[in-house]
Amino acid sequence: MAARRTDGTGVSGRIRAAARRLARAGRSRAVATGLVVATVLTTGSALWLAFGVQEQREAEQRRQDVLAAARQSALNFTSLDYRHYERDSATVLKGATGDFRKEFAAQTEELTKLVAQNKSVSQGQVLEAGIVRSDARSARVLVVADSKVTNTAVPDGEARTYRLQLDLVHRDGRWLTSDVEFVG
Repeated sequence: MAARRTDGTGVSGRIRAAARRLARAGRSRAVATGLVVATVLTTGSALWLAFGVQEQREAEQRRQDVLAAARQSALNFTSLDYRHYERDSATVLKGATGDFRKEFAAQTEELTKLVAQNKSVSQGQVLEAGIVRSDARSARVLVVADSKVTNTAVPDGEARTYRLQLDLVHRDGRWLTSDVEFVG
């Protein structure tokens, strides 16, 4: 017959000690599992927020790029000088594409003669520009521009105000004007 121990390390003492170890291990696993779940949720939330912020930055940058291109195109279109019309018209064509480019290019020879004959000078200034609609590939912008025009008929100059609707397309990393309409 086995002797009974009185120090509590007998069979029943060892069972109680093992039960305490198992309980501590179970609590440790629960805490570890909770920490893993919290880490995954925090990381997922941070990534979701970062993605949202990045999308907003990209949309704002696209908006700024569209407005800058439309303003420059309107300025180029309303600032022409008979003394260097070839250069000025080339600047307009550089920012143009599609039908607008074709139409403007087709009229350049005739316009060159006309502005030279009348000694026309137009100094444009963009007053306002606003996006009507835009996405990653196209945009429509309304622009209000003033221009002081001088020529042989009006040597002291005449102020003109233009309201333009510009359609732009994104090609090769640039916003190009594909259509210009006078809207008022």
